[in-house]
Amino acid sequence: MLARWSLGTVFIFMGLSKALHPVEFLKLVRQYNVFHDHLWLNLVASALPWFEVFCGLLLVFGMAVRGTAVMLLAMLGPFTWLVLSRALAIREATGLPLCAVKFDCGCGAGEVLICRKFAENILLAALSTWLVFSESRSSEWLTRCLKR
Repeated sequence: MLARWSLGTVFIFMGLSKALHPVEFLKLVRQYNVFHDHLWLNLVASALPWFEVFCGLLLVFGMAVRGTAVMLLAMLGPFTWLVLSRALAIREATGLPLCAVKFDCGCGAGEVLICRKFAENILLAALSTWLVFSESRSSEWLTRCLKR
C-alpha cells in the first residue's frame, strides 16, 4: 500500500504541476523536437498531465493497480530515453560532465541535475515493476467491499 500511495502521490503532483502551467509545459515538450505538428504538440501537452493525475489517483485508491503500473512503466521508458538524449546533447554542447548537466526536463520538478533525475526514474520504475508483480491485498479488500 505504501508503494501505491508513494507512486500515486508523485504522479498526481507531477501531473498537476504540468496541468496548472500548460504554456510552460508546452514549451518544454517542444524542446524535445519529437512532435513537429502543432496539433500533436498541443494534444500531448494538454492530455499527458491529466493522464498522469488519473494514473496517480488510480494507484492511491487501489484501482487497476497492475494495469496502471504497466502504463507508468510504458511512459517512464520513453521519457527517460528522451531526457537522456537531451542531457547528452547538452553535455556535448557545453563540455560539462553528465552529472553536472541541469535543466528543466518537463517532469514537473523544475530544473534538476540529470543524474538525480535518472535515479528518481529508476526508483519510480522499480516501484511500478514491484506493483506489477506483487500480490495486492488492498485491491482484494477493495474488491470484497465493492461486492457487498
